[in-house]
Amino acid sequence: MTNLPLSIRSILPRMQRMIRSTLLGQRFIRKTFSFSAVANKQYVIKDHYEFDQKVINSDNPVIVNFHAEWCDPCKILTPQMAKMLEPSQEIDLAIVNVDDNAELVQTFEVKAVPAVLAFRNGVVVDKFIGLVDADMIENLIGKLARKK
Repeated sequence: MTNLPLSIRSILPRMQRMIRSTLLGQRFIRKTFSFSAVANKQYVIKDHYEFDQKVINSDNPVIVNFHAEWCDPCKILTPQMAKMLEPSQEIDLAIVNVDDNAELVQTFEVKAVPAVLAFRNGVVVDKFIGLVDADMIENLIGKLARKK
């Protein structure tokens, strides 16, 4: 498998899961659709109502990234978090623009950006502020993934 090109190696685990699910009696088309729909659960939150629906009432843990378009550290952290969460099907990412959501900023007392809050069952279970290294993000993802 190591002699295969990188593009094929990255597809193989996904194909194995789809074939395995087909052999277990699940419909191939349905599994393919559900995998693609779940794989990128990233939301851009536009208002308080949408926040309640997609974060507070979510069955999955959600990492909420408060960011601003003018914030240079945010421009680094947001894509990095999206990339790290991409393989996870059990943790969602919600992005909140602080300039458009003053009510949410006030509710969660966000004083600086980027600010990242981790939610489970509608409750903040962890948070950090500022640009952090990949290890800290992995630890946060690990905490949310373990406690199911």
